[in-house]
Amino acid sequence: MNIVTEPKISGKPITEKPHKRPVRYLRWFIIVGVLLALLVGGLVWFNYFRGKMIAQFFATMKPPPTSVNIATAKSEVIPNLLTAVGDLAAVHQVNVTSDVNGRITEILFTAGATVKSGTPLVQLFDAPDQGDLASFKAQQRVAQLSLDRAKQLAERQFGPQATVDAAQSSFDQASAGIAKTQAIISQKLVRAPFDGELGVRRVEVGQYLTAGTQIVSLTDLSALYLNFTVTEKDSGQLKVGQTVRIAVDAYPGRPFEGKITTIEPQIATETRNIRVQATIQNPEKILKPGMFATTTVVLPDKPPVIIVPETAIDYTLYGDSVYLITEKKAEDGKTSLIATRTFVQTGNRVHGQAEVLKGLKDGDRVVSVGQLKLQSGAPVTISSDPTPPIPAKPPRY
Repeated sequence: MNIVTEPKISGKPITEKPHKRPVRYLRWFIIVGVLLALLVGGLVWFNYFRGKMIAQFFATMKPPPTSVNIATAKSEVIPNLLTAVGDLAAVHQVNVTSDVNGRITEILFTAGATVKSGTPLVQLFDAPDQGDLASFKAQQRVAQLSLDRAKQLAERQFGPQATVDAAQSSFDQASAGIAKTQAIISQKLVRAPFDGELGVRRVEVGQYLTAGTQIVSLTDLSALYLNFTVTEKDSGQLKVGQTVRIAVDAYPGRPFEGKITTIEPQIATETRNIRVQATIQNPEKILKPGMFATTTVVLPDKPPVIIVPETAIDYTLYGDSVYLITEKKAEDGKTSLIATRTFVQTGNRVHGQAEVLKGLKDGDRVVSVGQLKLQSGAPVTISSDPTPPIPAKPPRY
């Protein structure tokens, strides 16, 4: 028989013992926290240090000097020129026509030939007029004989004065008929009205020519008119006799010269322009009527002004400016060149040069090529490369 014995149970309540966290876990959390703090602090310090170093780098960094071309401002008397556009016209030019109707029997000229005044050009059919002329000449001879006989009889008192008067009238009528017929015959022989060059022939032999029909053009090329207009503001500077220079597209780079001969006394109310005419001598006959001409009127000289190359001027909406070259002495005693933007007031531009009315003085050095790479106060060096020539630079007068 098995006997089961039970443990003794005391009267005290049964409670569990508290579970304590191991010391090693606490130490691990402390180490991780310290490491995280060090990492965050290091990142913060690195960013601060980096920003400080970048700012210090840019504060102490000096860009290398920019290589530029420079020019010296000079005080010069530049040509006082007034430019305009015009066209050439012949002093003597006409379309040769006939005064009367008729059939062309002979053409006496060659197209493009040079002719003198009075040279026959075209002959119209004039046989009937030649017959009338012969008839009037015969009548004149008979009338002359009758007049002489009547005068002799009247001197001897054998004839009345009335017979003399009648014979004189017959003679005068025959002479008038001859003069009229000769005028008609001369109209049927068309002649050149002045010296010049003929153009293209417009008629043919056998063609019936009506009065006013163009036969050929005739132009005197020894001298030409230059017609151009200027504004009302510039009209006060013009005078008869002033020199005018022109340039035409047919002969680039070759100037032609003339004198102002006429100034229109009235200003056009529609455009407020005044018409001016100059005469250009054309001994080589290379200028032609109808050519477009760039006109330059030479006006009296102005006082000396400061000029710089036009490429040195920076034209903007805020004003015109240049980069003025100045010398700056550093702490170590070395001298460097600095380009400083300087605003100027400009005037006319002539042959690649610009007038500077305010902002520069004689002898100042300015940047002529390379402004796009500059900022005000930037260091520069003078380039050894030659300054590029001005494109299509016209000759200076």
